[in-house]
Parts: sequence; structure tokens; C-alpha cells
Amino acid sequence: MSDHHPATLTDAEIFAAHEGGKIGTMSRRPLDSVHDLSIAYTPGVARVCEAIREDPELSHDYTWAGRNVAVISDGSAVLGLGDIGARAALPVMEGKAQLFGRFAGLNAVPIVLDTTDVDELFATIVAIAPSFGAINLEDISAPRCFELERRLIEALDIPVMHDDQHGTAIVITAALRNACTLLDRKLRDLKVVISGAGAAGVACAKMLIHAGIRDIVMLDSRGIIHPDRTPLNSVKQELARITNPRRVSGGVAEALTGADTFIGLSRGHVGEDALKLMAPEPILFSLANPDPEITPELAYRYGAVVATGRSDLPNQINNVLAFPGIFQGALAARATGITPAMKLAASRAIADIAAERLDPEYIVPSPLDARVAPAVSTAVQAAALAEG
Repeated sequence: MSDHHPATLTDAEIFAAHEGGKIGTMSRRPLDSVHDLSIAYTPGVARVCEAIREDPELSHDYTWAGRNVAVISDGSAVLGLGDIGARAALPVMEGKAQLFGRFAGLNAVPIVLDTTDVDELFATIVAIAPSFGAINLEDISAPRCFELERRLIEALDIPVMHDDQHGTAIVITAALRNACTLLDRKLRDLKVVISGAGAAGVACAKMLIHAGIRDIVMLDSRGIIHPDRTPLNSVKQELARITNPRRVSGGVAEALTGADTFIGLSRGHVGEDALKLMAPEPILFSLANPDPEITPELAYRYGAVVATGRSDLPNQINNVLAFPGIFQGALAARATGITPAMKLAASRAIADIAAERLDPEYIVPSPLDARVAPAVSTAVQAAALAEG
């Protein structure tokens, strides 16, 4: 598969590729004779059903559940489109299912639910969970996504992950680790500003703290998050407790003064005057897509290392580097959840592949690098087994 980015995409080409949907199911066994039917369906299937009734764990081996991921969305935060509803979100979920198959060899089923009520989402997902080995939550808006993920993790004994949160955080951490290596800096010494306190921003802050970063300042649409600011919802109250050790207050200018790392996970805009306040040769990850918070022209003028969310620029922070291998490794280990240690292991595996030939324009592998998913899977499986 080429990683060439086409200059133009025509509507005719796009709609033709989506006609009839992008995925399907197929039989893995022949059904060419009465004998085949007797094994696949009645009477043979009853033997398998009885065995699973006696030992439910056997469903991992004798159904598709052991290699099957549910990709579930309510359509409330889809790509850069926002709340477009369940039906309009389905093409994206189909695409996500394609990525699971292409990069990890996993079955994935796109499911869109026509409700944004957390209780209804929770009850529905718990009810359908026996058909799946893992749940990938997708494009669910904050702050509801935090409560939904937490409740599902508590209720289910299979891996559950909201990819918009953790996949993004894992790849950012890998990229930041390599940027530090390239610039001879230490993660623990960075002064990081994260713009955006939604799903990805919150998860990124928590993961970077796990990775050893001690000085993180969070910005939302109202400015810097700190304990004395009111009102703060429960998620931002937690952020105020675990970030901003210098108790900075104010807005973008105050946050960026003296900072050496910017991570943009919002639709905001950072101009040249603000960049001039940063430490020399900062690390600039402006990940809003398609329009980064810092224009590429400014980013390359001021930044020592630059990353974006765009596929037509170097250092694309793309979740596809993380989630296929993470779920593959978790399923292979028969993990009951995805822990911070497993996420950090995934991040290190991604970073290690790019570390072989680090360059300011190559701090993360290409999303199409065939080495990534197996390396991530192996690392996640090892971390899961180490944790028991």
C-alpha cells in the first residue's frame, strides 16, 4: 500500500468507494456439502454451544469473539464534523473496522447507537458485549465519554478503550519521547502546554504524567485550568489537581511564557506573538485537522520539531499507529482491560521503531509502516502478562 497523499479527491471517486458500504462478513469455513452444514450448523454446533455453556471462556476459542472488536459510536464528536448523529457516523466506523482488519488482522463490527444518553449507551453496550472480545469506543463527545468508558471498564471483563482519548495520547507520548531524544532533552524537564481539555487533551495529560512529565499547563476555551477557577466540572477539577504545579493563571500568553512544548488538541489559534514568548526551539505539536492551531509556516519558523494531524505533512500523529496493535495484543493476552502500563508499552514500541533513524521530520513511523502493529501488539501482550 502506498503512502502517497493524493493531491485531489473527487466526489465521484469517494462516493463510488463507499457505495454499498466498505466492509462485509464472510464464512471462514466451506459450506459445500451436507457434512459441512452438519458441522457448521445443526447438529454439530450444539456440541460447541454446550461446551461454552459449561465454560464461558471457551467462547474466546470457538467463536469469533476472541478476534472481534466492536467499534461503537453515538455520532456526537465525529472527526472535525462534530455532532452529526449516528447514521452519518457509520461510514467513519466502517473505515475504523477496515483499519483493524488491515493492520491487525482483527474482525471489527461498526455499531452506531441512536442515543447520546450515557445510561442508554451503557446498558446497550453491556447487553451486546458477549458477541465481542473488546470494545473500541469512538467519536463520543466529552465529558460523557469519560463516564461511559469508566462504567464499561468496571462492568465488563474485556478490554474497553475510547480511542479518541488514549490512542491519541499514546502516539503523542511516543512522538514527544523521540523529540526529546533528538533535542537531547528529558521528558521530566519539559514545560508542556496542552491546548484543549476534551477527550484527547485529558488523556494526553494523564499519560504524560505517567511518562514522567511534571510541568503541564492545560488550556480550555476559558483559559488556564487551575484550582481557583470556577466553575469547573469534575473532569477539570481533577485536571486542576494533577497539573499546573506552578499555579499559572490567565490565557494563552501566560501559559506559553517560558514553555518549551505545545500540544494542540483544540480548534484554537496560536499566533506569532504567543510563540515568541516560548523558550527557544520549542517542540510544537499542533494537531487540529485540517487547520492546525499554529500555521505550518509559523510552526516551522519557530519550532525545533513540528508535528501535525495532517497526512500531507511530516510527523503525522495518527491513531492508527496505536489502536490495532493495542487491541491485538490485549486480545492475544486475554486481558480483561487496558492498563496505563500497557499504553506506555505501546507508546515505547511506536517510539522505538522511529528511533532507528530519527530526524526532525521523522519522530513517528508512517501510519502505513507494517512493523508498527506487530511491535505494539507484542509490547502490549508482554505488559498485560507481566501485570497478570
